[in-house]
Amino acid sequence: DSEKILTQTSQLATLEATDKTNKALEELALSLGASQQFSMVSAIGKTADVGSNAIVLDEGTDTTFEMYFPDAINKGTVEITDVNGNVLKTLDVGTNPKGVYQFTWDGTNTAGNALDSGIYYASAKYTNPDGDSLTTRMGAYPIESVKFDSGKTYVKLGSSYVELSEIKEVY
Repeated sequence: DSEKILTQTSQLATLEATDKTNKALEELALSLGASQQFSMVSAIGKTADVGSNAIVLDEGTDTTFEMYFPDAINKGTVEITDVNGNVLKTLDVGTNPKGVYQFTWDGTNTAGNALDSGIYYASAKYTNPDGDSLTTRMGAYPIESVKFDSGKTYVKLGSSYVELSEIKEVY
């Protein structure tokens, strides 16, 4: 029956076209994914924000964290606060050029009492050599490099690589 042959031929042609379209879309998706990954290279030197300045304290242990100072530091302090914003401890920043600095908090408050395990927050108040009062917080760092591993993109923030999906903002 010629009508059946035409119908089947049409169906086969449609199936073949659909298969070619699917393959082309898969190739396009891979190409766009690679393009997006490599476009992150242009973010090197910009600031990435992970959206939180939280630090986790395990009672009885020291907690180490890093903070980026975008201006030279004349003097200043890092403030460790609770969820309500109450300052529990201050750490001296010293006089330093701009950059990422590591701090160690012993888990005690100003009176020297050990604090409970939990989430605390780190931010800094400082002045630059011009006398300007500035602030910064943990969680915002310059992007130093971009790494591609197992199909994922990572950016180097401070001394750590962070998966791109964890970045909330780049500016």
